[in-house]
Amino acid sequence: MRIKDLVDEYSRSGAFNAGRLAEACKLYCHMIDENATVGLTLSGAMSPTGMGGILITLIENGFVDFIISTGANLYHDLHFALNLPIHQGDFRVNDTELYEAGIERIYDIFITDELLLKTDKYIQDVTNKISVVEPISTADFHYLLGKSVLSDTPSPQMSFVAQAAKHHVPIFVSSPGDSSIGMNLSYLKLMGKGIIIDTDLDVLQSTAIIFNSKKNGVISIGGGSPKNFYMQTQPTLAQILDINKGGHDYFIQITTDAPQWGGLSGATPSEAISWGKIRSEEVKNHVVVYSDATIAMPILASYALSEKKPRKKKYLYKHLPDYINDLKKHIKK
Repeated sequence: MRIKDLVDEYSRSGAFNAGRLAEACKLYCHMIDENATVGLTLSGAMSPTGMGGILITLIENGFVDFIISTGANLYHDLHFALNLPIHQGDFRVNDTELYEAGIERIYDIFITDELLLKTDKYIQDVTNKISVVEPISTADFHYLLGKSVLSDTPSPQMSFVAQAAKHHVPIFVSSPGDSSIGMNLSYLKLMGKGIIIDTDLDVLQSTAIIFNSKKNGVISIGGGSPKNFYMQTQPTLAQILDINKGGHDYFIQITTDAPQWGGLSGATPSEAISWGKIRSEEVKNHVVVYSDATIAMPILASYALSEKKPRKKKYLYKHLPDYINDLKKHIKK
């Protein structure tokens, strides 16, 4: 059975989250057909699972135009470029024994102290070479980091941070201090070195991308801060800048959370309509798949890659200065 056959079978049954996954697959293809600007938000420990390979392929095919991630996913992505091994483990292990052996556990994935320290040193070395004096956005920093990974690591083809830089796909981190990358940047600042990250620039750059998009949509893996950072771009336009675009056009989320516990971050598509975050015209333009992302995302991505030809890349990062200037022109005084 091909991936198309599997999804088509899900479409015929239409039951529960198999049906929702089929809807998401068809909606993703529609976003590609409409040449929508596609954002991808990434929460949870996805890069240690190897999901970076999927993201690289989507980037190379022009199916992802910008990314909003937790810092942890970018940090762990660097291990692959540096040829630092991540090991398959078992979640039923004794964690005290792991601690004494210098091994950290991410559910059933094992990494070592040595791997972390080598990755830390790489981040510090790269940052020390960055010669900027003005504050920069996280997208600026990750572009510079990705360019360094492309030229200075043994396996840059294994890093989605590197490939994003190669194809000018901006990567934002909505909470830059909340990761090992942020920890290393703060250490350098303590030593009188390093750079200054200005998160206000992230808000402006991400909002400018949406403002300059004829149609836009998102694939949200998990929820949390990266998802909300994407969703807030429409209220930033309408509520703060008095430029009402009517909400995002397309929305796909893969999550295991449920709205009644408050973890969907403001939150379901129908709730987001009340905030002006999502257009209300067509219910089929948004879908939530309640599933483990390590199961659903490979199916979603594989279906799009099997059904759609590569499209022209948008190279958003190199257009950010023009997008910001265009946004300024439309702000009402």
